[in-house]
Amino acid sequence: MSEEIIMPDFFGDFGGRYVGETLRPALDNLVREFQAAWVDPTFHEELRRINKTWVGRPTPLLYAENSTEALGGARIYIKMEGLAHTGAHKINNAIGQALLAKRMGKRRIIAETGAGQHGLATAAACAKLGIECRVYMGSVDVARQRPNVFAMEMMGAEVVPVESGARTLKDAINAALREWAATFPDTHYLIGSALGPAPFPELARRFQEIVGQETREQMNEAGEEIHAMIACVGGGSNSIGFFAPFIDLPKPRLIGVEAGGRGPGPGENAVRMTGGASRLGIAHGYKTRFLMDDDGQIRETHSISAGLDYPGVGPQLAALGESGRIEFTSATDEETLEALKFFARNEGVMFALESAHAGAVALKVAPTLKRDQAIVINMSGRGDKDLFITAKALDRARWVDFLQSEVQS
Repeated sequence: MSEEIIMPDFFGDFGGRYVGETLRPALDNLVREFQAAWVDPTFHEELRRINKTWVGRPTPLLYAENSTEALGGARIYIKMEGLAHTGAHKINNAIGQALLAKRMGKRRIIAETGAGQHGLATAAACAKLGIECRVYMGSVDVARQRPNVFAMEMMGAEVVPVESGARTLKDAINAALREWAATFPDTHYLIGSALGPAPFPELARRFQEIVGQETREQMNEAGEEIHAMIACVGGGSNSIGFFAPFIDLPKPRLIGVEAGGRGPGPGENAVRMTGGASRLGIAHGYKTRFLMDDDGQIRETHSISAGLDYPGVGPQLAALGESGRIEFTSATDEETLEALKFFARNEGVMFALESAHAGAVALKVAPTLKRDQAIVINMSGRGDKDLFITAKALDRARWVDFLQSEVQS
């Protein structure tokens, strides 16, 4: 590790630190503490030990042979990040920041969550390290991600439903920021994605970069050159970590997939980087492309996946999309469900609904490429968390009968 750790505030026009004066000392201190930890071998030794014995790293890289044959194009690989402890990539950032918070002497950790995976990862990390945990979650997401709420509470976390606004991820972030402003002397705010005021986007990228590093090593071991990498993009922590080792190289293609939702209309999707619905704005302590109305108010969004309905996008991803290094596209709810079924039936792998957006675009990209080319999909999470959503969408009648029988028994 270099002794000089650069923590950028901005990525081109995006990023920054748009917070009240009360939070600036906390953010300055966080920069100093992270810079000191990142050059400390003992910090990395502890992180490596926990990653190996508790998180379950490295996660496997699967050659999707059946899918490759079915599509007849490029060889398809799947980075099985969903096999990490707690079921998603979120654990990488959560345990890294939790270790940092413990090193800083923080007594409490607060977090926000949408799909519940970051909340679950934070709850698990806090339980592991003996730190008090509170998780803010929009009440809409509490209702549709009940299994993750149950698991968070089992691990000792306090889950706080947020009833303001659209009652989803953006509102959970607002609530967490408000509490942190009042409690930062003994509390660390563990932001779950590569967003928020600097240095949070850089912290998330560094802790998530292990996904891309492992992918590069595993593909080298397989003797494969990567033609394209595909990842879903909500706030952007899984994609920026997956892409990070390749950003400064001319290849491979980096493809980010946003939530196309039910269609192109306002409030029907969460597409920020393509089309004309988003604009440069400031919210949640940073500047990026947000879905806003003409009055500068954050629009409501929709996605079948609770983790992709965030109205903004991480600042580094926004800059890389603007420069053209990352190609952005989207997948609809319907396309996502079809991809979920495809990989379940062909590979015995059930993607999280977020990750299935990347799978949906892979189904389009792979057949256009040659047989000697390879693509890698980041399966950023596994689909057991979405059981109540996917079962209702794909097998509603029998699922409702089952739930009714359980309630009555």
